[in-house]
Amino acid sequence: MEYFTPKGTNLKISRIAHGCMRIAELTDKELDRLIKTSVDSGINFFDHADIYAGGLCEEKFGNMLKHEPSLKDKITIQTKCGIVIGKGYDFRPEYLLSCVEGSLKRLGIEQIDVLLLHRPDALCEPEKVAAVFDKLQKSGKVRYFGVSNHNPYQIELLQKYCSQRLIFNQLQFGPAHTSMIDAGIHVNMADGAAVMRDGLVLDYCRLNDITIQPWSPFSSPDGMFLGNPKYKALNEEIERLSKKYNITDSAVVLAWILRHPAKMQPIVGTTNAKRIADIAKASQIELTHDEWYGIYRAAGNDIP
Repeated sequence: MEYFTPKGTNLKISRIAHGCMRIAELTDKELDRLIKTSVDSGINFFDHADIYAGGLCEEKFGNMLKHEPSLKDKITIQTKCGIVIGKGYDFRPEYLLSCVEGSLKRLGIEQIDVLLLHRPDALCEPEKVAAVFDKLQKSGKVRYFGVSNHNPYQIELLQKYCSQRLIFNQLQFGPAHTSMIDAGIHVNMADGAAVMRDGLVLDYCRLNDITIQPWSPFSSPDGMFLGNPKYKALNEEIERLSKKYNITDSAVVLAWILRHPAKMQPIVGTTNAKRIADIAKASQIELTHDEWYGIYRAAGNDIP
């Protein structure tokens, strides 16, 4: 496994992160095996959110750590807050602070390594968010901060007031969800792919040393694209590379993301221990320039 250190931190984290959105469905034995397989495969970064299964995912993970306390020193824990299910988003100080207290309690830890604001709150008051970050950091409850699903100017507005560097931005990205790079390829074109839908967030994050964490890398507008007949050409190209490199189709997709020079940290939410072990092998593969574009084209993306 390849590791990296985000600028301004002393973290040493795996290039692949394990998302914990679905772990509530696992038995304690299954969860124990899943997490230990991740760690044994070199994955040391685990992503949570306070809303996953209504907090049950954090709680189950916390129970696992309670019975395996030695794992705490081997892993980095990230969680997210700010979404109020069925209502909207809430970055008010009292709500953010209550979210953090809840996550700490459920996870059974004294400090969250990374806290992300889950989605933008239209009523966000950045000065107050900055004050919350200061309070959480000074109290030792949170080490580092970032955002999720934010565009460049939303990040700029927060960063204007925050004394802490925003080190992550979670964004959906994969071969069948490429809007983050399409506009950069279709510069000065009049087609739909040329539309800048996210303010060139990819280039912004690279310029500001913000690590992008791609979520749902296997998703498409038609559900999962692996094995999906609507993505016949893409699956054929992935299968060809899977045989060439002797890795699974899922690992090929992760290798495609990792090949991008932005050095992203994709989040994989599988609950299958064998699959996570196979996916971890992606960090050992470097696709060629032509192979990367081959997958991009096979997914139905045009090259001008």
